[in-house]
Amino acid sequence: MKRISFRTAGESHGRGLTALIEGIPAGLELDMKRDVDPELKRRQGGYGRGRRMQIESDQAELLSGVRLGETLGSPISMTIWNRDWKNWTTAMSHEPPAEDANPKALRPHYLPRPGHADLVGALKYDRRDVRDILERASARETAARVACGAVAKRLLAEFGISIGSHVVSIGPVEVEIGELPQDINAAADPNPVRCLDDDAATRIMEEIDRAKERGDTLGGIFEVVVTGAPVGLGSYVSWDQKLDGRLAGAVMSIQAVKGVELGIGFEGARRPGSQVHDPIVRAEEKPRSGAIGRASNRAGGLEGGVTTGEPVVVRGAMKPISTLRKRLPSVDLRDGSEGDAAVERSDVCAVPAAAVVAEAMVALVIADAFLEKFGGDSISEISRNFDGYLTYLTERGFGER
Repeated sequence: MKRISFRTAGESHGRGLTALIEGIPAGLELDMKRDVDPELKRRQGGYGRGRRMQIESDQAELLSGVRLGETLGSPISMTIWNRDWKNWTTAMSHEPPAEDANPKALRPHYLPRPGHADLVGALKYDRRDVRDILERASARETAARVACGAVAKRLLAEFGISIGSHVVSIGPVEVEIGELPQDINAAADPNPVRCLDDDAATRIMEEIDRAKERGDTLGGIFEVVVTGAPVGLGSYVSWDQKLDGRLAGAVMSIQAVKGVELGIGFEGARRPGSQVHDPIVRAEEKPRSGAIGRASNRAGGLEGGVTTGEPVVVRGAMKPISTLRKRLPSVDLRDGSEGDAAVERSDVCAVPAAAVVAEAMVALVIADAFLEKFGGDSISEISRNFDGYLTYLTERGFGER
């Protein structure tokens, strides 16, 4: 059973987005301006974003679940208002249109975009106007995910677990990655494309500019790293308890993500086992893994669906955004005639933002697994359980039991 669950609601150009997260224990200090709003701002950044990010200035309004600065253990609900709503009140009205309404004011779309949910959604839900699909399928929804993920990150931080991300590649440009800094986000966030290589960043921005000139879009690969997670989160006993599978599903659920790997991932399939598996070594400096560590971390911090105590490393591959100014062929859903796909205001590249969304999704999964192992109704109860586990790992030793 999940300890933490969340739901989002709202359309891209509707009045706002709603985020609801359940399972956060009582007694966690939570401040929207300190813990949530900065994460929302990070999601809006990145070179190659569209005009929508210049319109919105996302902030979360807390509706329930917190009193006097501390969580109550009850569901936490938040709203992120869309500033652009004022320009869409007719097109996104909840009421039926007036008989004399100008059809153009309803902003319909009948030519679905290849690669988007437009066509499959229209067929599944029996709609002609694909605006009924694209408004919810839009990646604008991820702002609500980030709000929920920010709460999960705050919970994990209470127990010394941190999550950061950076961009590995965009388009044809790959980033030279050395030893990761201790605070990945502090190093990556100031960079326009959130990568840890200034030379690569310059080349990436040039590629984005060229794609924009062509009316095209670019995808890329991002990496999320979790540090401080103790050995033993997740389980191997049932398929749906394996933490690697849960992480992969969470990251794959992000709009436009088409591939996920853990550690060296697909590269491991091309190597012999001696160059894939991480040698086990004594590591007295790693009490969260029972003073036993790995000489490398090619497994990405997971073995058998369980954390090893090494950093958890998850990568996601994001395809190019499906809204192209250089329109691709499509079919008009009104009469079946051929035409060019509709164009919505969009980004040229959103890989840096997708990395921030992935942080949120990874945080929600890790927090869920953490509470599975150390669960309680309050922060103080969880702290006692966690401290007892760390004591056990320290005192376990290597003798016969």
